[in-house]
Amino acid sequence: MPVWQESILLLAVALGLAILIKALFVQAFYIPSESMEPGLVENDRILVQKVSYWFGGAPQRGDVIVFEDPDQWLGPADSQGPTGFANLLSKVGLYPTGGHLVKRVIGTEGDVVQCCDELGRIKVNGKAIDETAFLGKDPGSCDAPLEADLTEPGSAFARPCDWTIGPIPAGKLLVLGDNRGHSADSRAHLCGPEEDPCTKSPWVDTRLVVGKVFTLIWPRDRWRWVTRPEVFDAVPDSPPADVLKRAKKLDAVPG
Repeated sequence: MPVWQESILLLAVALGLAILIKALFVQAFYIPSESMEPGLVENDRILVQKVSYWFGGAPQRGDVIVFEDPDQWLGPADSQGPTGFANLLSKVGLYPTGGHLVKRVIGTEGDVVQCCDELGRIKVNGKAIDETAFLGKDPGSCDAPLEADLTEPGSAFARPCDWTIGPIPAGKLLVLGDNRGHSADSRAHLCGPEEDPCTKSPWVDTRLVVGKVFTLIWPRDRWRWVTRPEVFDAVPDSPPADVLKRAKKLDAVPG
């Protein structure tokens, strides 16, 4: 076989392997905003593994996940992926893909999530979670008005810290950014009391989840593994009766 034919064959095999790896195992992404600071900074490059969610596996509380835009959560600029040659490279997994979101899973199917306890901590199934190890130093204002324009630059995305939501429907997730004051996450899609009927949804469908972030690969001086915090292990598998009763009384399951 001539050298040029052998080179083309090797290139085709390499591209085929790259596409296979991207489709089944690992995919590169970049961080599009400040919503996951301090752990993940805007323009960081990350790798997402898909194996954990094979064969019925599902995201766990505390996982940092990448998912497709549920319902125009992203603005027009953020929803655009790479263009030109970079777009071609992204198709084979050699360049980070755009048009996705990166958040931390806080609640899964059946959970009731409350905000907040007397120390300002999120509660899941009645258990307060100490997130100080990974939460941004500016978690946002607890008294931000429900009618705040969340599209305005610099506006806090925090909802008032007095809400209960759940039980979370089957196949759905509630996600929050670590930089709570600057994250258009599930809270930004909660409806206020004046929004009746509620046409928004704070849920992320598990079918939209691409995979779990497992490493920060760029910049090199900040390379590290991304792991699930142990504080989520203490969360009960289901809400206690009083928490569930309160959620049902409030009719706390939005659309």
